[in-house]
Amino acid sequence: MIVKCSLILMCYIWFSKILFSKSYVLFFQDIADIRKQFPILAEDVQIPEYFEKEQFFSSVFRISSAGLQLWTHYDVMDNFLIQVTGKKRVVLYSPQDALYLYLSGTKSEVLDVDNPDLEKYPLFVKAKRYQCFLEAGDVLFIPALWFHNVTSEEFGVALNVFWKHLPAESYDKSDTYGNKDPTAASRAIQILDRALKTLEELPEEYRDFYARRMVLRIQEKAYRNDYG
Repeated sequence: MIVKCSLILMCYIWFSKILFSKSYVLFFQDIADIRKQFPILAEDVQIPEYFEKEQFFSSVFRISSAGLQLWTHYDVMDNFLIQVTGKKRVVLYSPQDALYLYLSGTKSEVLDVDNPDLEKYPLFVKAKRYQCFLEAGDVLFIPALWFHNVTSEEFGVALNVFWKHLPAESYDKSDTYGNKDPTAASRAIQILDRALKTLEELPEEYRDFYARRMVLRIQEKAYRNDYG
């Protein structure tokens, strides 16, 4: 209990210094690393030895008030969510349910996963929901591409640790948050956008027909058979 109280006190002290510092804007432009930016706090958190040191990408220090919610999104790296104090609810969806989550970039447009607008998002009912609660000392492994929605049940402190499990060159070098799509995926999406733009040159019935052919081609060449 002494450790928890001292940790929360240190959180307030550190953030007070940052908020009133002229350099705090530059601070948040750096890749997060609790060992460098909050070295005293880092002593109270033990990161699981689940990956090689050179694979480490970032450790994001999170302070949240009760009721704070992080929208449904995916990250491109594996990560641990380490709950230091407080309690969180985490709702997860498999990558294979991407078709039902109405994505806009890396985020789902369905903001209220408990009471979704099914008239606007009818396919959302097909997404299989997984749910768990994290309390102080709990660690949740969130695989890359798994969608997750996080709600703080009470005031809490947590740490997100991200690491690279793909070759380093697969990631966008300008990514400071670990949520930009791999470079090959970004290029593929750009090519798809250009292909769809080209289809606009055709009449509607032809555009519909060849778009369906494209979907079938993608399913045949890129979908995993073990997803069912």
